[in-house]
Amino acid sequence: MKGTGDSRGLARRLLAVGRVAGRRSEAGGARFVALLLATVVLVLGLGTLVAVHAVYTGQEERRVARTPVVERASQQAEGSTAWFVGSDTLDGERRFSVVYLAPHRGNAPLPPGVDHWPAPGQAVLSPALREAGADEDIDLRYGELAGTIGPLGVDEPSEWLAYVRPRDGLGAQPPSALVSGFGPTAGQVATGLEPGSGRYDNKPEWMFEAVVAGMVVLPGLALLVVGVRIGAHARDRRTALVAALGGKRRDRALVAVGEAQLPALIGAALGAAVVATALLRDLRIPHTGYALSSAYLREHGWGIALVPVVALLVVLAAVVIADLAPRRGAGGTRPRSTAKNTWMSRLAALCPVMTLVAIRGPDFAGTGSAWHMLLGWAGTAGTMLTLPAAVATVTMATGRVLTRQGQAHGLAGTLVAGRRTSTHPGATARLVTGITVALIVLMQAIAWQGLFASQSTDAQHTLNRIGRSAVSVGTHGTVTTADMTTFLRRLPDTEAVLLTPPTDSRDGPITLYGDCTALTALRLPCPPHDARADGVPEDLRLRELLRWTPHGSLTLDIRRTTHDTLARLAAASSENATFAVLRPDGADLSVPALKKLSYEVFPRGARVGAPGEGELTAGMPNRDQGRWSVLFGVFGIAVLAVTAGLSGVAEFLRHGRALAPLSVLTGGLRVFRTSAAWAVLAPLALAGLFGSAVAAALAAPINANGESYITRELLWSVAGVVLVISILMWMWAVTVSTRLAQAWRPRGD
Repeated sequence: MKGTGDSRGLARRLLAVGRVAGRRSEAGGARFVALLLATVVLVLGLGTLVAVHAVYTGQEERRVARTPVVERASQQAEGSTAWFVGSDTLDGERRFSVVYLAPHRGNAPLPPGVDHWPAPGQAVLSPALREAGADEDIDLRYGELAGTIGPLGVDEPSEWLAYVRPRDGLGAQPPSALVSGFGPTAGQVATGLEPGSGRYDNKPEWMFEAVVAGMVVLPGLALLVVGVRIGAHARDRRTALVAALGGKRRDRALVAVGEAQLPALIGAALGAAVVATALLRDLRIPHTGYALSSAYLREHGWGIALVPVVALLVVLAAVVIADLAPRRGAGGTRPRSTAKNTWMSRLAALCPVMTLVAIRGPDFAGTGSAWHMLLGWAGTAGTMLTLPAAVATVTMATGRVLTRQGQAHGLAGTLVAGRRTSTHPGATARLVTGITVALIVLMQAIAWQGLFASQSTDAQHTLNRIGRSAVSVGTHGTVTTADMTTFLRRLPDTEAVLLTPPTDSRDGPITLYGDCTALTALRLPCPPHDARADGVPEDLRLRELLRWTPHGSLTLDIRRTTHDTLARLAAASSENATFAVLRPDGADLSVPALKKLSYEVFPRGARVGAPGEGELTAGMPNRDQGRWSVLFGVFGIAVLAVTAGLSGVAEFLRHGRALAPLSVLTGGLRVFRTSAAWAVLAPLALAGLFGSAVAAALAAPINANGESYITRELLWSVAGVVLVISILMWMWAVTVSTRLAQAWRPRGD
């Protein structure tokens, strides 16, 4: 028992020795912050991985639970419900489901999340849809609001979903179906009847997990590696002393744990606070607008709760392994060579060549060639390898200029900074590598998101040219001539036209129907009989309407007609026809008002939007997923910038003691500000600004023919984050080195 007590007492003393050693080391503060932040980032990264799995699992369970079971009987059973899944959009947002349903008896089962049947002409909306559509008066678009969908009826708190009970029922119009319940087994699933589009729009779980691992967990591990190695020279001497005094590996491990346990525990506690908040309440994720469901996380509560413990153990294990690992090359006392780094200059010279290959190389290969993509990838990879060397070479050349300026004007700080910068380009390259590589990877990922949304580019161009001065109207299902007549008569100060494609041949003319006022508004003749017009129409709205109507040669058969005839033709028109409304004065139409009117008149409402806007809406999921890439990418770059900054601060402080006598010789502390500026501030700031510009240039060819999500705001945000972090690290290095200089006393050094 005595031996056990002595062992525990020794362990406590060794832990205390580690704590004291950590406080007194020259870079102790930098290491403390690095280990604390590394623990926080690892908690967030690992917690996000668990949260992604929990959300995907929970969403699928909710989606299956609300999927209808199709009634097999041909007759309308008493407990069945007529069911049809349509869609709608808000301005500039992705498509969401609008489910039309009508029970055949009062005892028909309710969809999950709906506590009572809405009356005919009423609707039940999800809370997120009501909030997002408040400006478009969404509460009254589908009829009178009958309530909101409960949490069990949506696959996530931010989902948009509407259940609508038509005023006149659904009848037997296809493609409606009869459903007898919800929550089918595998053999009962009827494709196309499931509400919600998340299952089809969202990327697979493994892709989301890969993004989190690459943009959050890996930068956290990089920060941990840097934090573990900060102040390694002093710890190596301490480890050798403990070993010389008879200390075993266990004793050295306890000292290492004692030095790292406080920052690791604080970091784990901070991370646990974030995790606990996510478990207790739904969190709105910045920039994405996504609401993280706490209910899903609570279903995986044990896994989430263990994340801070796992992160703490990983940090402490890394510290122990690093301190116990043998050091190679630490025993030599021979001075190291400071010969010129010719390899650095050669890599730097290749950087503009690789950048040119990435940007212009694919153009010489041709779009259909296999070399088109290979040249782009090869140039991008080469730029990633050579850009850090280019930044280091620029700072090295700047260092030579500073050296000459310092010698010419007697500026000690400038002279020291110049000599250090010009003789240690490798340290600068290591400092900026992570930031420049991360910037290029982020911009490439965002550029590919825009490429996937290229199908919406033409629609966006149409919207940019004519706005909503002409709006297409497409009904859901069949409508009667009386309904269409009512719709046209209730349009205030608006005219309507109908464009029908050729029926027998793609090369035939397009037939345009409209009354005299509508034809005049489109700058067309108003003939008493049918007339034909060739060539490009003068009116821009008509040109855009023709772009989205299938046709061969650009020939119009103009047919003047009355409102009643136009209503009959529009009600009977095919899905390839374009029924459009416009104002004679060319002003924009109110799409929300037109949608509300369509739900008041037509049984299932209508699709209303600018010509081709459906294609634009189809690209919205890629835009929304690109926001996640931006969020995680900026976070990862910020972590890497902090990592590089802490590494630079620690390296500067390691050599800072040699600068302390200069404060006496120069009579001031300006030497520390200048030296720290070129050792810490300049490389990081240059990496952020120059790296952002190069990364955007490398991504430009990808989006040459598609939608680009790389905006000026994004570039300035990323560069600004790196710049702010570099300034903070520079101020920290100046403060700590100044404090060391003020405490310095001559001791024969």
